[in-house]
Formats: sequence, structure tokens, C-alpha cells
Amino acid sequence: MFTIKSVISNHRRSKTNWVFATIFSLFLFTVISPITFVQANEINESSAYKELTPYYYAAARTGDNDVITEFLNAGLPVDIKNHKGYTALMIATYNGQKNIVNNLIENGANVCEQDNRGNTALMAAVFRGELSIAKTLMSEECDENQQNKAGQTAVMFATLFGREELRTLLIERGADISLEDKSGNSAVSIEQANQ
Repeated sequence: MFTIKSVISNHRRSKTNWVFATIFSLFLFTVISPITFVQANEINESSAYKELTPYYYAAARTGDNDVITEFLNAGLPVDIKNHKGYTALMIATYNGQKNIVNNLIENGANVCEQDNRGNTALMAAVFRGELSIAKTLMSEECDENQQNKAGQTAVMFATLFGREELRTLLIERGADISLEDKSGNSAVSIEQANQ
């Protein structure tokens, strides 16, 4: 079998073969090693993300803007998700951290992003009754009728949890109150059931 070692050992006396073996080995090193280094770098980056992201999410939950900013300045993707598909924006929203929400949006967070169940940050804001955060999220361009995997929308959440002001704002923005989820419920039917 042809190997670099066999070329070198069998033809050491021949300058042409020695040059060929040297150039060939350099060629292999330059062609193969960048791929190996890139793969190793991706593995290390992925491992580092897994180790560090809990601190990123904790900062979003507790409102530590300095830590969030440090992570973003270091190049952590703003919309990186945890095992449940939550982004820092979703976590900050759920925990009422308006300053973090603003910071993440300013840094390019995708307000329309969905978790593993299809829920959005806006749905979390409606669920938690975070009026100010919900208004901020609604100022971004998302589909007012965005549905989770169960077919539920933010206006259905607002109706179900009695968030009248948010319900009104969503309807004004074009939310369809007759749109049905996978169980056949709509904001209209939920409102009738709540009366």
C-alpha cells in the first residue's frame, strides 16, 4: 500500500521522490487539518455553550443585564435555546425582566421565536400578565395569529386568563378571535365559556 512513510523509506536517495513525499505530506496536512480543526472547534464551541448557557439563562431570569451584555459581546448567539426550546428572551419575559427584554431585542433577539411547544415570548407575557413587556413585544413584527403546536394564539391566552387590555390590543393589531385551535376552541368560544 502507498503511504508517505513507504515513499520516504524506499526512495530516500532520490531527491525527486523526497520532494514529492514532502509536498504530498504538506498537501495532506493543509487539506485535512483545517477540516479537523474546524470540527474540533465546533465541538469545543458547542461544549462551551452547553456549560455557559445556564448562566446566560439565569441572568435573563434574575435581571442581570451586565452578564447578558457580556455574553452577547463574547459572541453567544442571542437566540440560543435550552433543552425546552426557551430563549433568554422567553425566560426574561416570563420572569418580568423588562430591562433584559429590551436589551435582548436591541441585540437582535427574534421576538417571533417559538419554544418546543410552539409558544412565543408574547404568549408568556400574556400568560404572566406582563402588560408592559407584552406591549414591547407587540411593537415588533410578528404574526398576531401565530399559533403554538396546539393551535393556540396569544389572543386565546389573553381571553382565557382575563387579560382584557392585552386582548383588545391584540385584536386592534389584527388577531383573529374566530381562529380555532386543534381542540376547536377560539377566543370567541373561550370568552363565552368564561361568562
